[in-house]
Amino acid sequence: MSQFLLIFVGGGLGSVTRFFLGKLVQQRAGTPSGFLIFPIGTLVVNVVASLVLGFFIGMVEARSVSNPAWRALVAVGFCGGFSTFSSFSHDTLSLILGNRFAEASLNILLSVSLCLLATLGGLWLGKLI
Repeated sequence: MSQFLLIFVGGGLGSVTRFFLGKLVQQRAGTPSGFLIFPIGTLVVNVVASLVLGFFIGMVEARSVSNPAWRALVAVGFCGGFSTFSSFSHDTLSLILGNRFAEASLNILLSVSLCLLATLGGLWLGKLI
């Protein structure tokens, strides 16, 4: 299968996973009248995507696997489709434009620090397994 097709399939699966996981988390957190209190769904998806990518890369590095097909499918396709940085940017800008600077700052701080920690944790787990 060509790399382009693998990226396409992985990206589609990642996008669908992002949509359902983000909606599920946001609904469970509760948003009265559809008002975005805090973009917890986007935050959780970004942290999980960072963990998955870190885990995959850690596993590949620990086993010296260099199969470009797997990298195309999982790292580029799935994780690329699953990650939601554009949603993070939009959510943060919406908070800023709504004069909700504390929530915007918290979103930036949590998103960056938790995603970095999740990637590090994923690398560690991937190498451990």
